[in-house]
Amino acid sequence: MKLEESIRLSKLYDAYGPLLTKAQQEIVEAYLFDDLTGSEIAENKKVSRQAVKDALTKATRKLEEYDRKLNFISKIAELEAKIS
Repeated sequence: MKLEESIRLSKLYDAYGPLLTKAQQEIVEAYLFDDLTGSEIAENKKVSRQAVKDALTKATRKLEEYDRKLNFISKIAELEAKIS
């Protein structure tokens, strides 16, 4: 994942992470904050790499969907621009 994508996913997770399932939260946190690879996460959770990839994909889609509906990230950026 590119740096820009990781930063965007981190922002989305900060805003909407609690709306994900506990399992999705754990996988996204391991990927983003613990800097683990899909293989490492799969080994730790005793699941397949494909299961980790699917969970990350579904979580990312959910986070993007929440942001499309709520637009919270854009509102924060606007407020930060006004403050600066």
